[in-house]
Amino acid sequence: MGIIEALILGLVQGLTEFLPISSSAHLRILGELFPNAQDPGAAFTAITQIGTEAAVVVFFWRDIVRIVGQWGRSIAGKVPRNDPDARMGWLIIIGSIPIVILGVLFQDLIENQLRSLWIIATTLIVFGILLGIADWVGTKTKRLKNMTVGNGIIYGLAQALSLIPGVSRSGGTITAGLFMGFERKAASRYAFLLAIPAVFGSGFYQLFKSLGEPSVYSPLETGIATLVAFIVGLLVIAFFMSYISRRSFLPFVIYRVLLGGVIIVLLSTGVWTA
Repeated sequence: MGIIEALILGLVQGLTEFLPISSSAHLRILGELFPNAQDPGAAFTAITQIGTEAAVVVFFWRDIVRIVGQWGRSIAGKVPRNDPDARMGWLIIIGSIPIVILGVLFQDLIENQLRSLWIIATTLIVFGILLGIADWVGTKTKRLKNMTVGNGIIYGLAQALSLIPGVSRSGGTITAGLFMGFERKAASRYAFLLAIPAVFGSGFYQLFKSLGEPSVYSPLETGIATLVAFIVGLLVIAFFMSYISRRSFLPFVIYRVLLGGVIIVLLSTGVWTA
């Protein structure tokens, strides 16, 4: 049963990581639906996210190579520091700082108390509504070339909120981008690129930390889930980037609010415990 559960969790991780609906919330909820009704855990979630983030690297490979290359050349003085790709490299570094600091400072809280289903239900609803408002009021006129250091810091703080299950890494950063007036596609593109250092850092840290420690799922099962997440995630990125070029985030807002409401009902009636 463990491998079947791992396959399902990997599938859901791949489906939800890039949509603004919180993959960590969905893995936590799925744990309640399995026979043993057990939270897969923050470590399992972080490790499987390595798979979906590998999909980001594959999908945006040319962008990443160009950004890293120009950033390195700017340090060596071979290209101007204001080169767009070199600036993007610095902005990704700046935007990654908040989640690293807060992740270290509040690690125990993130891995335990914040995984309460009450918190997840609340964040799904609240941040779903914020996404809807941002999509409605945002001017959607700015492109990535218009980003400033201030924008990068705000993006970084928004990404740090995703340490709370239910907020959604992509959802939080995209919401911030829309509030700042960025186009849907630009906000999403930067959100995916910004996540690379944080997700790989967290995932490999949790992988190293989990060695020799008891876990809900075995290394084989976790590996299977990570591989499935990579394959599915690659397909979802392609779909999502095409989708947001033409349509709004309203379906995701509605889904988040409904899902949060269902969780609250289940908790209030005693069907689930937080």
